[in-house]
Amino acid sequence: MAGGTANAADKIRVALGDVVSEETLAFIIALERAKERGVDYELTSFAEEELAIQAIVSGQADVGIGTPYSVIQKAKVPLRALYQISSLVFFPVASTEYKTWKDLDGQPFTFHARGTATEAYGNVIAAREGIEFGDRSYVPGSENRIIAMLNGTIKATIVDLANKNKLIAQAPDKFHVLPGIDQKVSDEILFANENWIKEHAETATILVEEVMKLWREMNKDPGIVEAERQKRNLLSDLPKEVLDEVPGYYAEGVEAGLWNPDGASEEVAKGDFAFYVSSGQLQGPAESLKVEDFWDLGPAEAAKKNLGG
Repeated sequence: MAGGTANAADKIRVALGDVVSEETLAFIIALERAKERGVDYELTSFAEEELAIQAIVSGQADVGIGTPYSVIQKAKVPLRALYQISSLVFFPVASTEYKTWKDLDGQPFTFHARGTATEAYGNVIAAREGIEFGDRSYVPGSENRIIAMLNGTIKATIVDLANKNKLIAQAPDKFHVLPGIDQKVSDEILFANENWIKEHAETATILVEEVMKLWREMNKDPGIVEAERQKRNLLSDLPKEVLDEVPGYYAEGVEAGLWNPDGASEEVAKGDFAFYVSSGQLQGPAESLKVEDFWDLGPAEAAKKNLGG
């Protein structure tokens, strides 16, 4: 049986390091469901993940989505991860002139932003393949990197599922997908200020519970996302051709393992530690890192109990 409702005055300030789109739609639905249980929210979109994290560090926001591991470790700020919003399911795409990773040794490569998950992903692959990238450039937004690929401005990058599909569909003879990483580590994490979590334990539990519940539902039936979008008239300002892609995006994402229905556990945390240490985003060794220094599993454990395990 699900948990109760929160005080109607309990309003969450959410910092999103991205625009509201098909990729963030499921999280918005979870927020809307939490709102029906008394947890209202105020959403602010920032141009970059770093700005969203800084908003929480400075107290301008309560919760956010990103990968704050490095910030937590280096700045010693009281941030804690609550739930894995998405797994690191990225796709390295390159011009067909680069047939293998070896062909990219010493060649230019483009990432989302310095120190983000795409660069961590690239670092792990480079180490695995025994290569070094040449000049690194940074273009925020998978959709913008795809445009740059089609325009010939860049020739190799890492993008998300939706934009990989768009690129290959538009120019299958010019681009291809290189072998990626099979580990399902965290790409985006729901996190919050530790003090806020302690002071708003019930609110935090309701939010995590609604994310967990929806993630379970869409892993069984990804069509639930489009049904909820229509029911709530979400993303109504986007073009029809974009909205038409929502069902396919979530069906393919579920198949790729993008959304972990059990997104908060010691196993998830330790898997992240191993990846982000090997990529250079965290100082290791990974075995020395303590889960409680980066995660607060309390809300997720309470949510599992409320949802019946």
